[in-house]
Amino acid sequence: MTVENIKRLDEMTPREIVEELDKHVIGQTAAKRAVAVALRNRIRRRRLEADLARDVLPKNILMIGSTGVGKTEIARRLARLSNSPFIKVEASKFTEVGYVGRDVEGMVRELADVAVEMCRQEAYESVRKTAQANVEERILDCLLPRPVSYYHEPGTPEADTAEGIAKSYLRTREKFRDQLRAGELEERGVETETRDRSNTMIDFIGDQGMGEMGVNLQGMFGNLFPAKTVRRTTTVGEARQSLLRDELDALVDTEQITKSAIARAESSGIIFLDEIDKIAGRESGGHGPEVSRQGVQRDLL
Repeated sequence: MTVENIKRLDEMTPREIVEELDKHVIGQTAAKRAVAVALRNRIRRRRLEADLARDVLPKNILMIGSTGVGKTEIARRLARLSNSPFIKVEASKFTEVGYVGRDVEGMVRELADVAVEMCRQEAYESVRKTAQANVEERILDCLLPRPVSYYHEPGTPEADTAEGIAKSYLRTREKFRDQLRAGELEERGVETETRDRSNTMIDFIGDQGMGEMGVNLQGMFGNLFPAKTVRRTTTVGEARQSLLRDELDALVDTEQITKSAIARAESSGIIFLDEIDKIAGRESGGHGPEVSRQGVQRDLL
């Protein structure tokens, strides 16, 4: 949650939060009031001293209603209003596969992934203008390579010639810049060197109950394996997208993004458990062994 959103929500009463939810969900006034008060209390808890905040624990909210009444939409809109990481999980997925089903901790990892992506996009937006300016310079370098310069004694014919070449190059470069900004060079072919992202992710399928996990090798090993670059010939429009991603990655602090994402997931993350009534198990009554789901219920809650 950004500082701007905290200030904005601090100034909003639960009634005003309900009015924001009314713009997207019809009816369900009681549910909107409950989640509005819960959100207000969550923000107020974050403004307490650290010693007091540890004793004020957030509570879960149980929403009961028929399919289609707006339970998920209320939670999703609330998360968007507070800029909080949000995931929806079907509780039955944790019991439908064999004896174990999905790992309960998997939804926490998924929430953390959502938080990381949110923080990354926010960091990208803060440096986007600088990245776009850098991309423009890189494309111009590819379209019009810089002339090789040598040192010559001032006042000599060679120095005058080199100065003339440099001035002519700058004039031509500015013309290319104007055409580039006007969109006249979007379909022109250009050879660029960009980061190779084809083999940065490896998927592992663990033991039963562990679920699937994607591992970013570049993020794990850092500079142990330097980023591989490849040269591609594409249009200027396509090259701009790949170069912009490289510049954005170079300008942001990945470690700080991860720290901010973990803090956001811990303090304001929302996990919406859908179909939790589907896993309500019954006692076997002594009729032999039965797959128990009570442990899954306890873990989820």
